[in-house]
Amino acid sequence: MKSWDVIIVGGGAAGLMCAAEAGKRGRRVLLLDHGKRIGRKIIMSGGGRCNFTNYFIEPSAFLCENPHFVKSALARYTQWDFIALVEKHGIAYHEKALGQLFCDDSAQSIVDMLVKECEEAGVTIRLRSHIEAVEQQDEGFAVTTNNEQYRCQSLVVASGGLSMPKIGASAFGYQLAEQFGLKVLPTRAGLVPFTLQPEDKATLEPLAGVSLPVVAESVDGTRFSESLLFTHRGVSGPAVLQISSYWQAGEPVLFELLPEGRLALGISEHPNQELKTWLGHQLPKRLVDALFTREEWTQAKISNKPLKQYIPKELAAIEQLLSAWPLKPGGTEGYRTAEVTLGGVDTNELSSKTMMAKKVPNLYFIGEVVDVTGWLGGYNFQWAWSAGWSAGQVV
Repeated sequence: MKSWDVIIVGGGAAGLMCAAEAGKRGRRVLLLDHGKRIGRKIIMSGGGRCNFTNYFIEPSAFLCENPHFVKSALARYTQWDFIALVEKHGIAYHEKALGQLFCDDSAQSIVDMLVKECEEAGVTIRLRSHIEAVEQQDEGFAVTTNNEQYRCQSLVVASGGLSMPKIGASAFGYQLAEQFGLKVLPTRAGLVPFTLQPEDKATLEPLAGVSLPVVAESVDGTRFSESLLFTHRGVSGPAVLQISSYWQAGEPVLFELLPEGRLALGISEHPNQELKTWLGHQLPKRLVDALFTREEWTQAKISNKPLKQYIPKELAAIEQLLSAWPLKPGGTEGYRTAEVTLGGVDTNELSSKTMMAKKVPNLYFIGEVVDVTGWLGGYNFQWAWSAGWSAGQVV
């Protein structure tokens, strides 16, 4: 049985960062991954360009049962630290909207950078390694794979969540946490498109491909100002992906199609223009046509006539529907297309400074397997870098 100081399970963002940092401390590190290649989710991310962090990382951009948990790691290894690493390796990058940073070229350059950091730190990486059993021993853990059996002092679980099963996502990390008596919070798909209710398909399916800027609002009052995209199966786009993490089944989502006051301005500027014509200059025309056929518009008895002919009660109804258009999703597209997994290993079971399990010495959980989920736009990668770095200082 071969012995290592540290075994890390999972060759994603958090696992690679942790491995490199532990190796730099002179620890003998073995990183195991069940895939054929390392960093598959990194390579797929950001349309193949990897949205590797964000200029505006703040703890408030993360969902977690304990909202204070992320503060320590994010403060100790910041977005500026990771940007410095990217620049050290000569990787060109650019900013998109809202502080999002992407590689100019391929996301593969981020994987290559992390692998190089691991190689320089003496880390051993073994692919196609499936964990069959983990047992606690006096001096650490015994890890049995399909290839070999190993012993280690510290075991780091960086196995990710359930999102994107086609690239190997599994429940391994949650099962291991439960094996050692750690609480695992219920999981669900996050940063994921919505599907439609059957009654909405007739009016909304024909809008596939239509996109527009909106403000999406969940029942709890969370709001995101991003773009909405209609698809053949439902709605997507950054606004939907963001709000999906705050949505609960059965709840409606409100979309501000036009800001309050825009209609009043239209009446003063174009009093003789018919509502449908005026809306066609404000919103995609296919969407305007669809709105007039929907139940919420017919129930409000809104017909098409010159703006100056509407009475105050009608104007209030139109304003309400445009500034808070309700859509009750049928569900989400699920883990198949979700970018992240909400829920996971309860952070109350872990040290926020080291990521070690409080009940199980030398057992660590980092990255997506933990109940920490960031906003769209590089936040989840930064959590991976920060959590991986934090564990890497102590394992």
